[in-house]
Amino acid sequence: MELALSPDQKLLQESARGLLEQEYSLDRIRGMEAGEPRWSRDWWRKGAELGWAAAVVPEELGGGSVSGEGVRDLAVLAEELGAGVAPGPLLPVNVVLAGLVAAHGNGPDHTARIEALVAGESIATWAVYEPGREWTPSDPRLTAAPADRGYVLDGVKDRVEDARQADLLLVTAKAPDGVAQFLVPASTPGVTISEQWTVDLSRSFGEVRFEGVRVDADALVGAPGADEIVERQLQIAVIVQCAEVCAVLDRAFAMTTQWAFDRYSFGRPLASYQALKHRFADMRTWLEACHATTQAAAAAVQDESADAAELVSVAKSFVGERSLTILQDCVQLHGGIGVTWEHDLHLFLRRAILDQALYGTPADHRLRLADLSSL
Repeated sequence: MELALSPDQKLLQESARGLLEQEYSLDRIRGMEAGEPRWSRDWWRKGAELGWAAAVVPEELGGGSVSGEGVRDLAVLAEELGAGVAPGPLLPVNVVLAGLVAAHGNGPDHTARIEALVAGESIATWAVYEPGREWTPSDPRLTAAPADRGYVLDGVKDRVEDARQADLLLVTAKAPDGVAQFLVPASTPGVTISEQWTVDLSRSFGEVRFEGVRVDADALVGAPGADEIVERQLQIAVIVQCAEVCAVLDRAFAMTTQWAFDRYSFGRPLASYQALKHRFADMRTWLEACHATTQAAAAAVQDESADAAELVSVAKSFVGERSLTILQDCVQLHGGIGVTWEHDLHLFLRRAILDQALYGTPADHRLRLADLSSL
């Protein structure tokens, strides 16, 4: 994504690429079966040793970024995972850590859990979506009722990434004093997790039910009225998504361009036809714009700029919409082979379709832009 990476960022990129190529080839991802764990804890622990869960965590809490700009480092990592449509809890773990770090010093102390997540010894995910609802993080239906020395959680969350492999669930809830977040062990009595179907072969999601789940007061993350923290988590999630999708588009576009030079029709390579040249030019222009909007959003989130929310929504709405246009063109330009199971294109298309739908659709983010502009 960055036009010029620092030596440390290049090392981070190369180490991530090596681990991914060794463990999760596209052939292995294509062969994954329903119900099969998408990734192993040993593999994630290796990634954590390389800094995959440390970028947005300050050094005093056990983290640290290689460049001093954690959000940009995280985007570099996301690109590597996107290029190989790799599995792993990069997004959910870092989104949870972003929330824990933002709330640190304001409420119960979660330092030990932060350190365990950074080391890869524990896995966490963000339970924020609810059945039958679009992206409404500031208005959850799941309730947190005050009880003796704690709270009682009741409600349902769905589209929870890696729910069945997570040790901890960061749950958004409606408390008497506003939106609150709770760090709940997945093994807590009253928590029930069931797997959900997903179009992406390398990811898993689950529905999580909370039925009279009692948590201590120290499960609270920060304090009620956590809208700013939830916003920070959303921004991190969208940056990871957009960086992933940019890498997906790079890989698919390069694959399609090479195919157009290799595939002959009427004695000429497909790439020589003027009508197709125009299509490739359009796709390349959109692809560069995807990179530009993502890079601008990552810089704004890194600096916590006043326009970060706006630039994040610009990136998600543009990348989310144009990515599928580019990928569908790639499929069409491949012809019949582009819609076969054996070809890699559908793996990239699946990742982009899923990322478009999660953490706000392009339409949701255009509405956010209208709200931010007071329209």
